[in-house]
Amino acid sequence: MLPTRPSLAVSAILATLALSACGSSSSSSTAAGASPTASTCAKSSLSLHTPGQITIATDAPAYPPYFIDNKPANGKGFESALAYAIAARLGFAASEVKWTVEPFDSSYAPGPKSFDFDIDEISITPARSQEVDFSTPYYTDPQGIIVHAGSPYAHASSLAELKGAKIGVQIGTTSLEAVEQLIRPSSQPQVFNDSNDVVSAFKNHSVDAIVVDLATAFELASEEISNGKIVGQFSAPGGNDWGLLLAKGSSLTPCVDQAIDALRTNGTLKQLTTRWMTSTVDVPELG
Repeated sequence: MLPTRPSLAVSAILATLALSACGSSSSSSTAAGASPTASTCAKSSLSLHTPGQITIATDAPAYPPYFIDNKPANGKGFESALAYAIAARLGFAASEVKWTVEPFDSSYAPGPKSFDFDIDEISITPARSQEVDFSTPYYTDPQGIIVHAGSPYAHASSLAELKGAKIGVQIGTTSLEAVEQLIRPSSQPQVFNDSNDVVSAFKNHSVDAIVVDLATAFELASEEISNGKIVGQFSAPGGNDWGLLLAKGSSLTPCVDQAIDALRTNGTLKQLTTRWMTSTVDVPELG
């Protein structure tokens, strides 16, 4: 992975993005089926978890390159910076952004939410979309496979060559679906409750390989795992598009869509992606 880039302060984000509430570049639809208007997306018109502030959730710990120093509120890292950019588009100052912890595998469970939106590398899938809303995608990421350098799998050039590997993966992720449907290992993948446990299993050689999204694979291979090698990347069947997660039927969804579309149109989304995320060019695609 590329070295961590210079920090992107919250104040700098808001200085460049404190534009009018909700742009008009999106064709998203409201729950009623009509395109959102400036009035429906005005800050004063938003239905929020806590009046006067926007509550944003992510998991803990929060890892780079999405969050830096495990501090979502510092505005550093791809998803932290993007969250503040979206908040600014919706009319919120940094002091009006409140962060809360939501475990990854409970974020898309049905029922009321303790946040306005969750940003946590959550892939948009049909099954999840039955229980929650997703924004328009803000990033598309394939899966990455990390193996032990020097192991028999270090020179694998196809998914078929990984069938004999003991593979570790986090529960409830598209990575697990990808392993089961595309690699189809000869032994059941070892499933762990969180990413820390996945990494620990790899370090102590309980598993031969781990599958995570590619951006995370770069970070793990360069910062967390000293003997790891990214042997390849592949597309997940459940979807590689990440979206903000909101409560099912949230009136905020079309406004968040508008904000993301505006950030895409004015080049901010591309700038944040380039600043914080690692290029995937040199990682071979495995079929």
